[in-house]
Amino acid sequence: MNEQTLSMRLERVAAHVPQGARLADIGSDHGYLPVALALRGTIEAAVAGEVAHTPYASAQRNVRRNGLEQRITIRLADGLEAIQAQDRISAVSICGMGGDTMCEILERGKARLSGGERLILQPNGGERELRAWLMANGYRIVCEEVLRENRFDYEIIVAEPGAAVVYSAEELYFGPVLMREKSPAFVTKWQRMLRQKQQTLANFERARDAIAQHKLQDFARQVGWITQVLA
Repeated sequence: MNEQTLSMRLERVAAHVPQGARLADIGSDHGYLPVALALRGTIEAAVAGEVAHTPYASAQRNVRRNGLEQRITIRLADGLEAIQAQDRISAVSICGMGGDTMCEILERGKARLSGGERLILQPNGGERELRAWLMANGYRIVCEEVLRENRFDYEIIVAEPGAAVVYSAEELYFGPVLMREKSPAFVTKWQRMLRQKQQTLANFERARDAIAQHKLQDFARQVGWITQVLA
């Protein structure tokens, strides 16, 4: 993967960045996403934030090599601290970290957001917690995708500030848009998850005395939800 050829996952994230956006890519790694979007003429400008020195230096090299120093700013910063008021950011992308970590980044950096940004999030797990944070903080989920790459299922969650919305426990678990659309990739993912959870539940039942009752009940509830959503 490089700025010319993004992974399938980053291509789908790129597809949700609006034309003419001013993007903050948090945890930008090598800066492939903002560089690719700048080369395609999708974004007006970008900030690439990175907390680790090695990828920060790599992102700087990629920006320089492509002659994009005037349009992409690389900042060594923790989370949303990479964003400054004069950046006039209209979209924020955070990819490839756990949903719980994303919640921490968003919560810690709330003051850095103007309240008008589109959030394009690709968590590695913890989607339920991330959706709950979005709901609690006035964001409405406008688009979701599930895709499989390198034997892993990934979800992309796109949210925008809007009128207060209340999602059910099932919507937080599956994703309100994913649950409604039930794409082939969504069905395949949850068929696979159902088999895994049924097996785990059977193992729990056999070791009933060693497993907390609330954990058993939670797994049984999840198996019920998945069975229902696939019906």
